[in-house]
Amino acid sequence: MSDYIVRGMAANGQIRAFAALTKDTVETARQAHDTSPVATAALGRLLIAGGMMGAMMKGEQDVLTLQIKAGGPLQGITVTADSQGNVKGYVGNPQVILPANEKGKLDVASAVGPGFLNVIKDMGMKEPYSGQTMLQTCEIAEDLTYYFATSEQVPSSVGLGVLMGRENTVRQAGGFIVQLMPFAEEAVISQLEDNLKGITSVTGLLDEGNTPEQLLERLLGNLNLELSDTLPVRFCCNCSKTRVEKALISIGRQELKSMIQEGKPVELNCHFCNTNYQFSIEELKDILHRCR
Repeated sequence: MSDYIVRGMAANGQIRAFAALTKDTVETARQAHDTSPVATAALGRLLIAGGMMGAMMKGEQDVLTLQIKAGGPLQGITVTADSQGNVKGYVGNPQVILPANEKGKLDVASAVGPGFLNVIKDMGMKEPYSGQTMLQTCEIAEDLTYYFATSEQVPSSVGLGVLMGRENTVRQAGGFIVQLMPFAEEAVISQLEDNLKGITSVTGLLDEGNTPEQLLERLLGNLNLELSDTLPVRFCCNCSKTRVEKALISIGRQELKSMIQEGKPVELNCHFCNTNYQFSIEELKDILHRCR
């Protein structure tokens, strides 16, 4: 089954919800960056969240950036997403290895470490919206729940999960975001809280064969759930040699001259997808010629 996000409403518009299946998306990221299991889990969780939060945006040109700047050995995570389901991201240290936590699971919290979550939304305004919160648990889902409550004043519940297989490939990945509207009634809030208690493991449910629609049914089925639409999601980087050329032009003539004088081809790397772009001396000279 291809990766996708499903959107819905419940309780006559008092709740909005998103659920995602992102196994292939996270596996593509793992392969691109050759991440260790704990790095895959951490990056995967933020990619899942990015996909769903991107789906909340309306404009075709809107771009969301999620940054975790923290002191753990992972050395931070950056994810960007758009409103069409395209996500990409990377971690500072893709090869980090840590012992399992006290529950015998991948120790994402220790890999991430204490720090901050930055959320930047570029929606074509004069200035992008930017919000920042301190990481609460460093497990990512709980930190996003805290972000929504404090920075956007939207009571939310976020569930994110990445399950690794025996060969360290991604076996399951997905999640949900459920949000209360300002006019939500107390009875609706109480019922939702009870429903959330029944969700102990997102990846466990996905591994049992549950779809994103069935995840939302478990969460909101007794609250008059109405599914609206689905959105394909994928790991997709829009880098290209032409875009990298523009970056080379921006560094200025003097720096380009220095590169040419060294007499060696230049190789530049895209952080988001780990693609390398090589420029020969002749190509550098051509770029210099166009750099005015």
